[in-house]
Amino acid sequence: MDILSVSNFTFLLYFGIFLIHQRHLVVSEYLYTPTDRIFLSCGSSGDTTDDDRQWIGDVNSKYSPLEPHSVNKSIAATALDQPTASTSIFPYKNARISQSQFTYNFKLTAGPKFVRLYFFPTTYRGSNNNFTATKGFLDVTAGPYTLLRNFSALLYAGDWETDTFTNEYTILVQGNQQLNITFSPFLGDTNDTYAYINAIEIVSMPTYLYYTMPNSSGVAVVGENEQFYIQNDTALEMHCRVNIGGNSLSPTEDTGMYRAWDSDVIYVYPVDTPFYGQTILQRNGSLHYSKVQPYTTPETVYRVARSIGQNKLDNLKHNLTWQLIVERGFKYLVRLHFCEIDSRVTKPGERLIIISMNNEKVDTGFDILQTSGGQMTPIYKDYIVTGAEKAKTDTYELLISLKPNESSVYDDVILNGLEVFKLSNSRYVLDAGENPASASPPSPSPASLSQLPNKSNNKKALLIAIGTSAPGLLIAISLYYCWIVSRRRRRKGKHWDSRRESLFCWCCSLYNAKSSRSEALPKELCRYFSLSEIRDATNNFDDEMVIGKGGFGKVFKGVIDGGEKIVAIKRLSPESGQGHHQFETEIKMLSHLRHVHLVSLIGYCYQGREMILVYEYMTNGTLQEHLYGAGNDPLSWRQRLEICIGTARGLNYLHTGAEQIVIHRDVKTTNILLDENWIAKVSDFGLSRLGLDSNPINTKVVGTFGYLDLEYATRSQLTEKSDVYSFGVVLLEVLSGRKPVNNNLEEEKRSLALWAKKCIENGTIHEIVDPALRGKIAPECFDKFVEIAEKCVRDKGIDRPNMQEVIEMLEFALLRQDNADAEKKATNPSCEVVYPELLYHPPQYPTPLVSDGSEFDSRTASRMGNFHGNSETTESSSWITSSTNYSFSDTTNSTLT
Repeated sequence: MDILSVSNFTFLLYFGIFLIHQRHLVVSEYLYTPTDRIFLSCGSSGDTTDDDRQWIGDVNSKYSPLEPHSVNKSIAATALDQPTASTSIFPYKNARISQSQFTYNFKLTAGPKFVRLYFFPTTYRGSNNNFTATKGFLDVTAGPYTLLRNFSALLYAGDWETDTFTNEYTILVQGNQQLNITFSPFLGDTNDTYAYINAIEIVSMPTYLYYTMPNSSGVAVVGENEQFYIQNDTALEMHCRVNIGGNSLSPTEDTGMYRAWDSDVIYVYPVDTPFYGQTILQRNGSLHYSKVQPYTTPETVYRVARSIGQNKLDNLKHNLTWQLIVERGFKYLVRLHFCEIDSRVTKPGERLIIISMNNEKVDTGFDILQTSGGQMTPIYKDYIVTGAEKAKTDTYELLISLKPNESSVYDDVILNGLEVFKLSNSRYVLDAGENPASASPPSPSPASLSQLPNKSNNKKALLIAIGTSAPGLLIAISLYYCWIVSRRRRRKGKHWDSRRESLFCWCCSLYNAKSSRSEALPKELCRYFSLSEIRDATNNFDDEMVIGKGGFGKVFKGVIDGGEKIVAIKRLSPESGQGHHQFETEIKMLSHLRHVHLVSLIGYCYQGREMILVYEYMTNGTLQEHLYGAGNDPLSWRQRLEICIGTARGLNYLHTGAEQIVIHRDVKTTNILLDENWIAKVSDFGLSRLGLDSNPINTKVVGTFGYLDLEYATRSQLTEKSDVYSFGVVLLEVLSGRKPVNNNLEEEKRSLALWAKKCIENGTIHEIVDPALRGKIAPECFDKFVEIAEKCVRDKGIDRPNMQEVIEMLEFALLRQDNADAEKKATNPSCEVVYPELLYHPPQYPTPLVSDGSEFDSRTASRMGNFHGNSETTESSSWITSSTNYSFSDTTNSTLT
């Protein structure tokens, strides 16, 4: 290896370490180091590393289960299906299964432990026979505690599309003890059931993270004038752990204890017309851990919050509420995490919060600053909730509500995080094990449930049955569905909103009313609006309510739910080239996709010839409007960087975070919308396609001139890298503040992408920078940003980065800008930060600006011009949801044949 190669290798090594350090700088400082970390893959042999965890197989290992019976020994079985909702099939591809009792013995250090049980209800192949999910009924004990009774993972998976899940418990292990976890088949009145488990995770935790510290005042009990103490003999079951206002966090994003944090969207109440408020985020400043330990939550949780919204005149009429379904007969620990991240609130008394649970006020003037002692100082408040006396059913709704106190200077509330745990009762039981009396006998027979839907075969059988005897079976299936929902809500307390529970009613209405709505449309978390509701919301499609026009038709500003919620309503024009297919695609895509950087579909109307989509309202309209042509104030460079990063995160979720790869196919600045906090959200999924694990899809070419991946345009082979190319054009558009195609310019400058490539090659890329940004961009940030854009618009998809790599590079560019700004301000705090004229410094490694003699290159694209010739053009289905001053420029999709 020559000196230059060694030098390059050393640079890359240190650069990689630097990136890793920057990415984990905030987290690593506050990690908790568990004394016990056991990740046991049941039914597996050997060790496997997955997602930063070293999984140990239980086959022929020190963790092999103990079995008291000489016959019916447990077996290692293999799943015949793969999970649909998990990013990794591990550790769900194997399981330990037995028709008799088996026990795992763990020798642990003293102290509280997280115990997590992993389940994947599917059919497993054993050595001699198969085990179907319908026969899996089991009891689980851990030491003296009953964790599960009469438990069917198939019934309690929590969601039709989420077939893997984890139950988490907290158990305190005394000194010189061992923890035995026993799995037993629940026999009922048959002998053909079995117990199984996919994986067991045991992680130590800080002693007083959830248990009451000695000499403390205990925890207030809601509705009672007493304190409760969570003693060492109490076990806890995690009911929910929520990052309020933020994204879900994976176990490896926790502070060393592998806790998963959900987004709060599914818990926001009321469920049919949620008042979401707004998300606030504070990236700047350090958190001060004077009241809680740094490992209490990931720092991200305390830097993001949900609020009602600033500058609302009627805030006192609103509140923020979250709904949980909990079991009667148990106490629950409710922990509310607060951190005052709003820079406006600087003194105690300026924000006073009324906290209510179960419609009872538990605090009429909670003051975050007074309790914490200052801004950016995390704290939490604990409460004990019990509903045994009030509930008339097995479950009841626990409502947690925050409302501004009338004495507040700022009529707003915030909440950063929420944790809820069920506490074991005096008999060391965490599971009542009750079944709905109306749906099944007191001692249910698992054999009687053998016809429950089980993957594709049973779904096919259901379709055939419905086709032959629809009326009777519709009633039977609806009763069964209600039973399943009831059991699932009882088990996990997951938020099952009325939209999902009314799913079958919607299906029945299709049959009874013989509506013209398409029966192929998805029955997802998507609300159906009648045409009369839409007319009321838009004042009968009054032109004064129009906020934009596109190829799809008009976009109206609408008000629904008695004026509580403002929405954007997109109405398909009969003259539009777009039609039912794109309408249906939009609904299917957005019904399955949920991400902070994707526009949320609230609902739709499909009645007669009317096809209407209802979206969340985006106050600041499209990115394009703030780059050119609409008379708005120019965006700052930092705003542009953050918008690009948010858009990249949304696209990366489509490519890697959804159940199946989604290729947008129409990434452009009119499809990047901005909310009131300037958070970017990707919109318009009418042209989207499902991908095939990075393999090209042969399909006709659709997209928008100027953004279209030229390799895709010439070969009709679609991959995720086509979105990367379009995003690269967006980056150049953000940098230059000009349209991607301008036929009024001289020929070499008409295409922004081709012109920018030429400028990069000639070292004159600084000439295309938006005049509004002159002197605002740090040279080191500029170099990195140009490098990213150039990589994205490379001719060959294989030479382009993926969206995760784009995110990391953009974040590094932002870091460079922040560091440069900080240095400038430190040198001269009183002066405005101004940078010298930009000059591009290309990377020191060869950059394939133009491909060399391949069957396709940018010169070929240049000769193609605007794709005139054998093409069929249709208008884009783009839409905008801003409040005022809409400036639409219809764009054109190219369908090459």
